[in-house]
Amino acid sequence: MKFIGDQIAIGNIPVTELAAEYGTPTYVYDEQKIRANYRRAYQAFAKHYPDFKMFYAVKCCNNPAIVNIMRQEGAGADCASVNEILLAKSVGLSGENVMFSGNFLSDSDIRQGLESGVIFNLDDISILPRLLKFGTPEMLSFRVNPGYGKSNVGEYVTNAGPGAKFGIHPDQVMDAYRMAKAAGIKRFGAHMMTGSCITDADYFPFVTGLLMDIIGKVAKELQIDFEFIDLGGGLGIPYKPGEPALDLEKAAEKTAEVFRKKTAEYGMKPPQLKMEPARFFVGNAGYLIGTVHSIKDSYSRIIGTDIGMNVLARPAMYGSYHHIYVNGKESHPRTKLGLCGQLCENTDFWVKERDLPADIAEGDLIVVENAGAYGFGMSYQYNGRLRAAEVLVNGDKSMLIRDREQFEDMIRHTHVPEYLKK
Repeated sequence: MKFIGDQIAIGNIPVTELAAEYGTPTYVYDEQKIRANYRRAYQAFAKHYPDFKMFYAVKCCNNPAIVNIMRQEGAGADCASVNEILLAKSVGLSGENVMFSGNFLSDSDIRQGLESGVIFNLDDISILPRLLKFGTPEMLSFRVNPGYGKSNVGEYVTNAGPGAKFGIHPDQVMDAYRMAKAAGIKRFGAHMMTGSCITDADYFPFVTGLLMDIIGKVAKELQIDFEFIDLGGGLGIPYKPGEPALDLEKAAEKTAEVFRKKTAEYGMKPPQLKMEPARFFVGNAGYLIGTVHSIKDSYSRIIGTDIGMNVLARPAMYGSYHHIYVNGKESHPRTKLGLCGQLCENTDFWVKERDLPADIAEGDLIVVENAGAYGFGMSYQYNGRLRAAEVLVNGDKSMLIRDREQFEDMIRHTHVPEYLKK
């Protein structure tokens, strides 16, 4: 995003033009920024550990156009469900370029995951006996909970540690790999959830050391040559103005240093190092354009827009912050205002006491920053308010990559028994 005078542009296209062509609310992604983010992250780690591979966590933003950008850049796909595996396959990713990291899997999930031929990453030891009833995967990984987790975006998204639902307890990891080896599985990897939106560079080598102390002991006792170790995602972006950014170079250098040291300490054959970020690639490359429709003066002044919690769920769901700009008025005097959507829920009043231009008016365009990660993917239908359009911008060009939902989409796949029509 940039300013041309007092007008906001994404890529080289003013948001007024994007809103006029595609309507609002609309998610807009800057392709050039996505590619630059990916290359920066990849090069930072590969420079210090050449046998390095990145997977894109599809759940973050599942538009096939975005997944294709990641594929073109060299990323595999980290999939949380069978449907995400199918999405990855639809863009040409398959086999060991796809990691299946679902949790609390059903028998159907397990069977289809095995049939897909992707890397199976089990979230718990209890799933292994059920998996073996359907077949024996060529390669198996377990997700390890290293006992410690961290999040910059709230405790609800702290994905490791005692309060998290993800991963195997450290005391069970040895037994998990012992069972898998006894079942005849020959090839192994290991995985963890590093954290969520971490901007502390020192955290990554710290948590890598925790994982490697667990996996190193497994490798040594069970004589397993781990083919890869996946550190998960967690590379963070700043959401608030003035918030320090992640020192990516430091995080990469120190993490690779700990990784090499621990493999040597436990006598491990150096495995491939994997990571599966997504927010770092698309978070700050995505924007949400909305329109001010109504202004209410009540106990406070509330700005009503077409961006509700059904369009952007994160603020209402767990109090996340997204910076808001008002096109053409960012240099104007400011006052504290609230902002809400159009839903019949008070949690839709998702911004309160925010400094915004005092002369904001009906018809103004607002732009929500850092909306590329867990934006559209977490949106939903409610009150007859339907999902937004998605647009990809590449320099001077814009392309519709998802249609705006219509009424027909709301009732699609519903069935009314004949007696109810009388």
